[in-house]
Amino acid sequence: MEKEYIGKMLKNKKGSLLDIVLIATIILFFGITLLVGFKVTSEFNDKIQVQDFIGADGKAASTTLTGHYSGVLDNTFLFFTIALAMVVLLMAALVKVHPVFIPFYIIGWIIVTFISGIMSNIYQEMAANTQLVTEANQLVFVSHILEYLPLIVGVFGVILMFVMYKLWRADI
Repeated sequence: MEKEYIGKMLKNKKGSLLDIVLIATIILFFGITLLVGFKVTSEFNDKIQVQDFIGADGKAASTTLTGHYSGVLDNTFLFFTIALAMVVLLMAALVKVHPVFIPFYIIGWIIVTFISGIMSNIYQEMAANTQLVTEANQLVFVSHILEYLPLIVGVFGVILMFVMYKLWRADI
């Protein structure tokens, strides 16, 4: 019975422009969360360093944690972005869409690219804030991916279009 449910669930999944909007929103949310989390971790580390009752081992551990935060989560963000894109392409390959819908897809693609530009500006405004600029400069992948989000969404949208519409055949 569980196999039937999983099979139905997989048959109903598909890659589309809405998935690109969802991915862009998830990436924006995750990027902002990482930036704010890094700021909180840095502030927390600064407070620990001035406390007299915390030993040298505790201060060193806090500094090490803060030092690893940017590298580990920045690389995780890159992996997460690529993984989401691969999943959407895989799901799009499972769906057959008639090529007559390409003009509607292109119109939607332009709108989605515009929306991703707005999302990119949201992150850039946050990262340019004087209180967050130091942390944003250390999150290299997050800053670059969200800075070039409209370009990434545009290119990915074209690839998704080819994957969705290239697989269509009239005899199937």
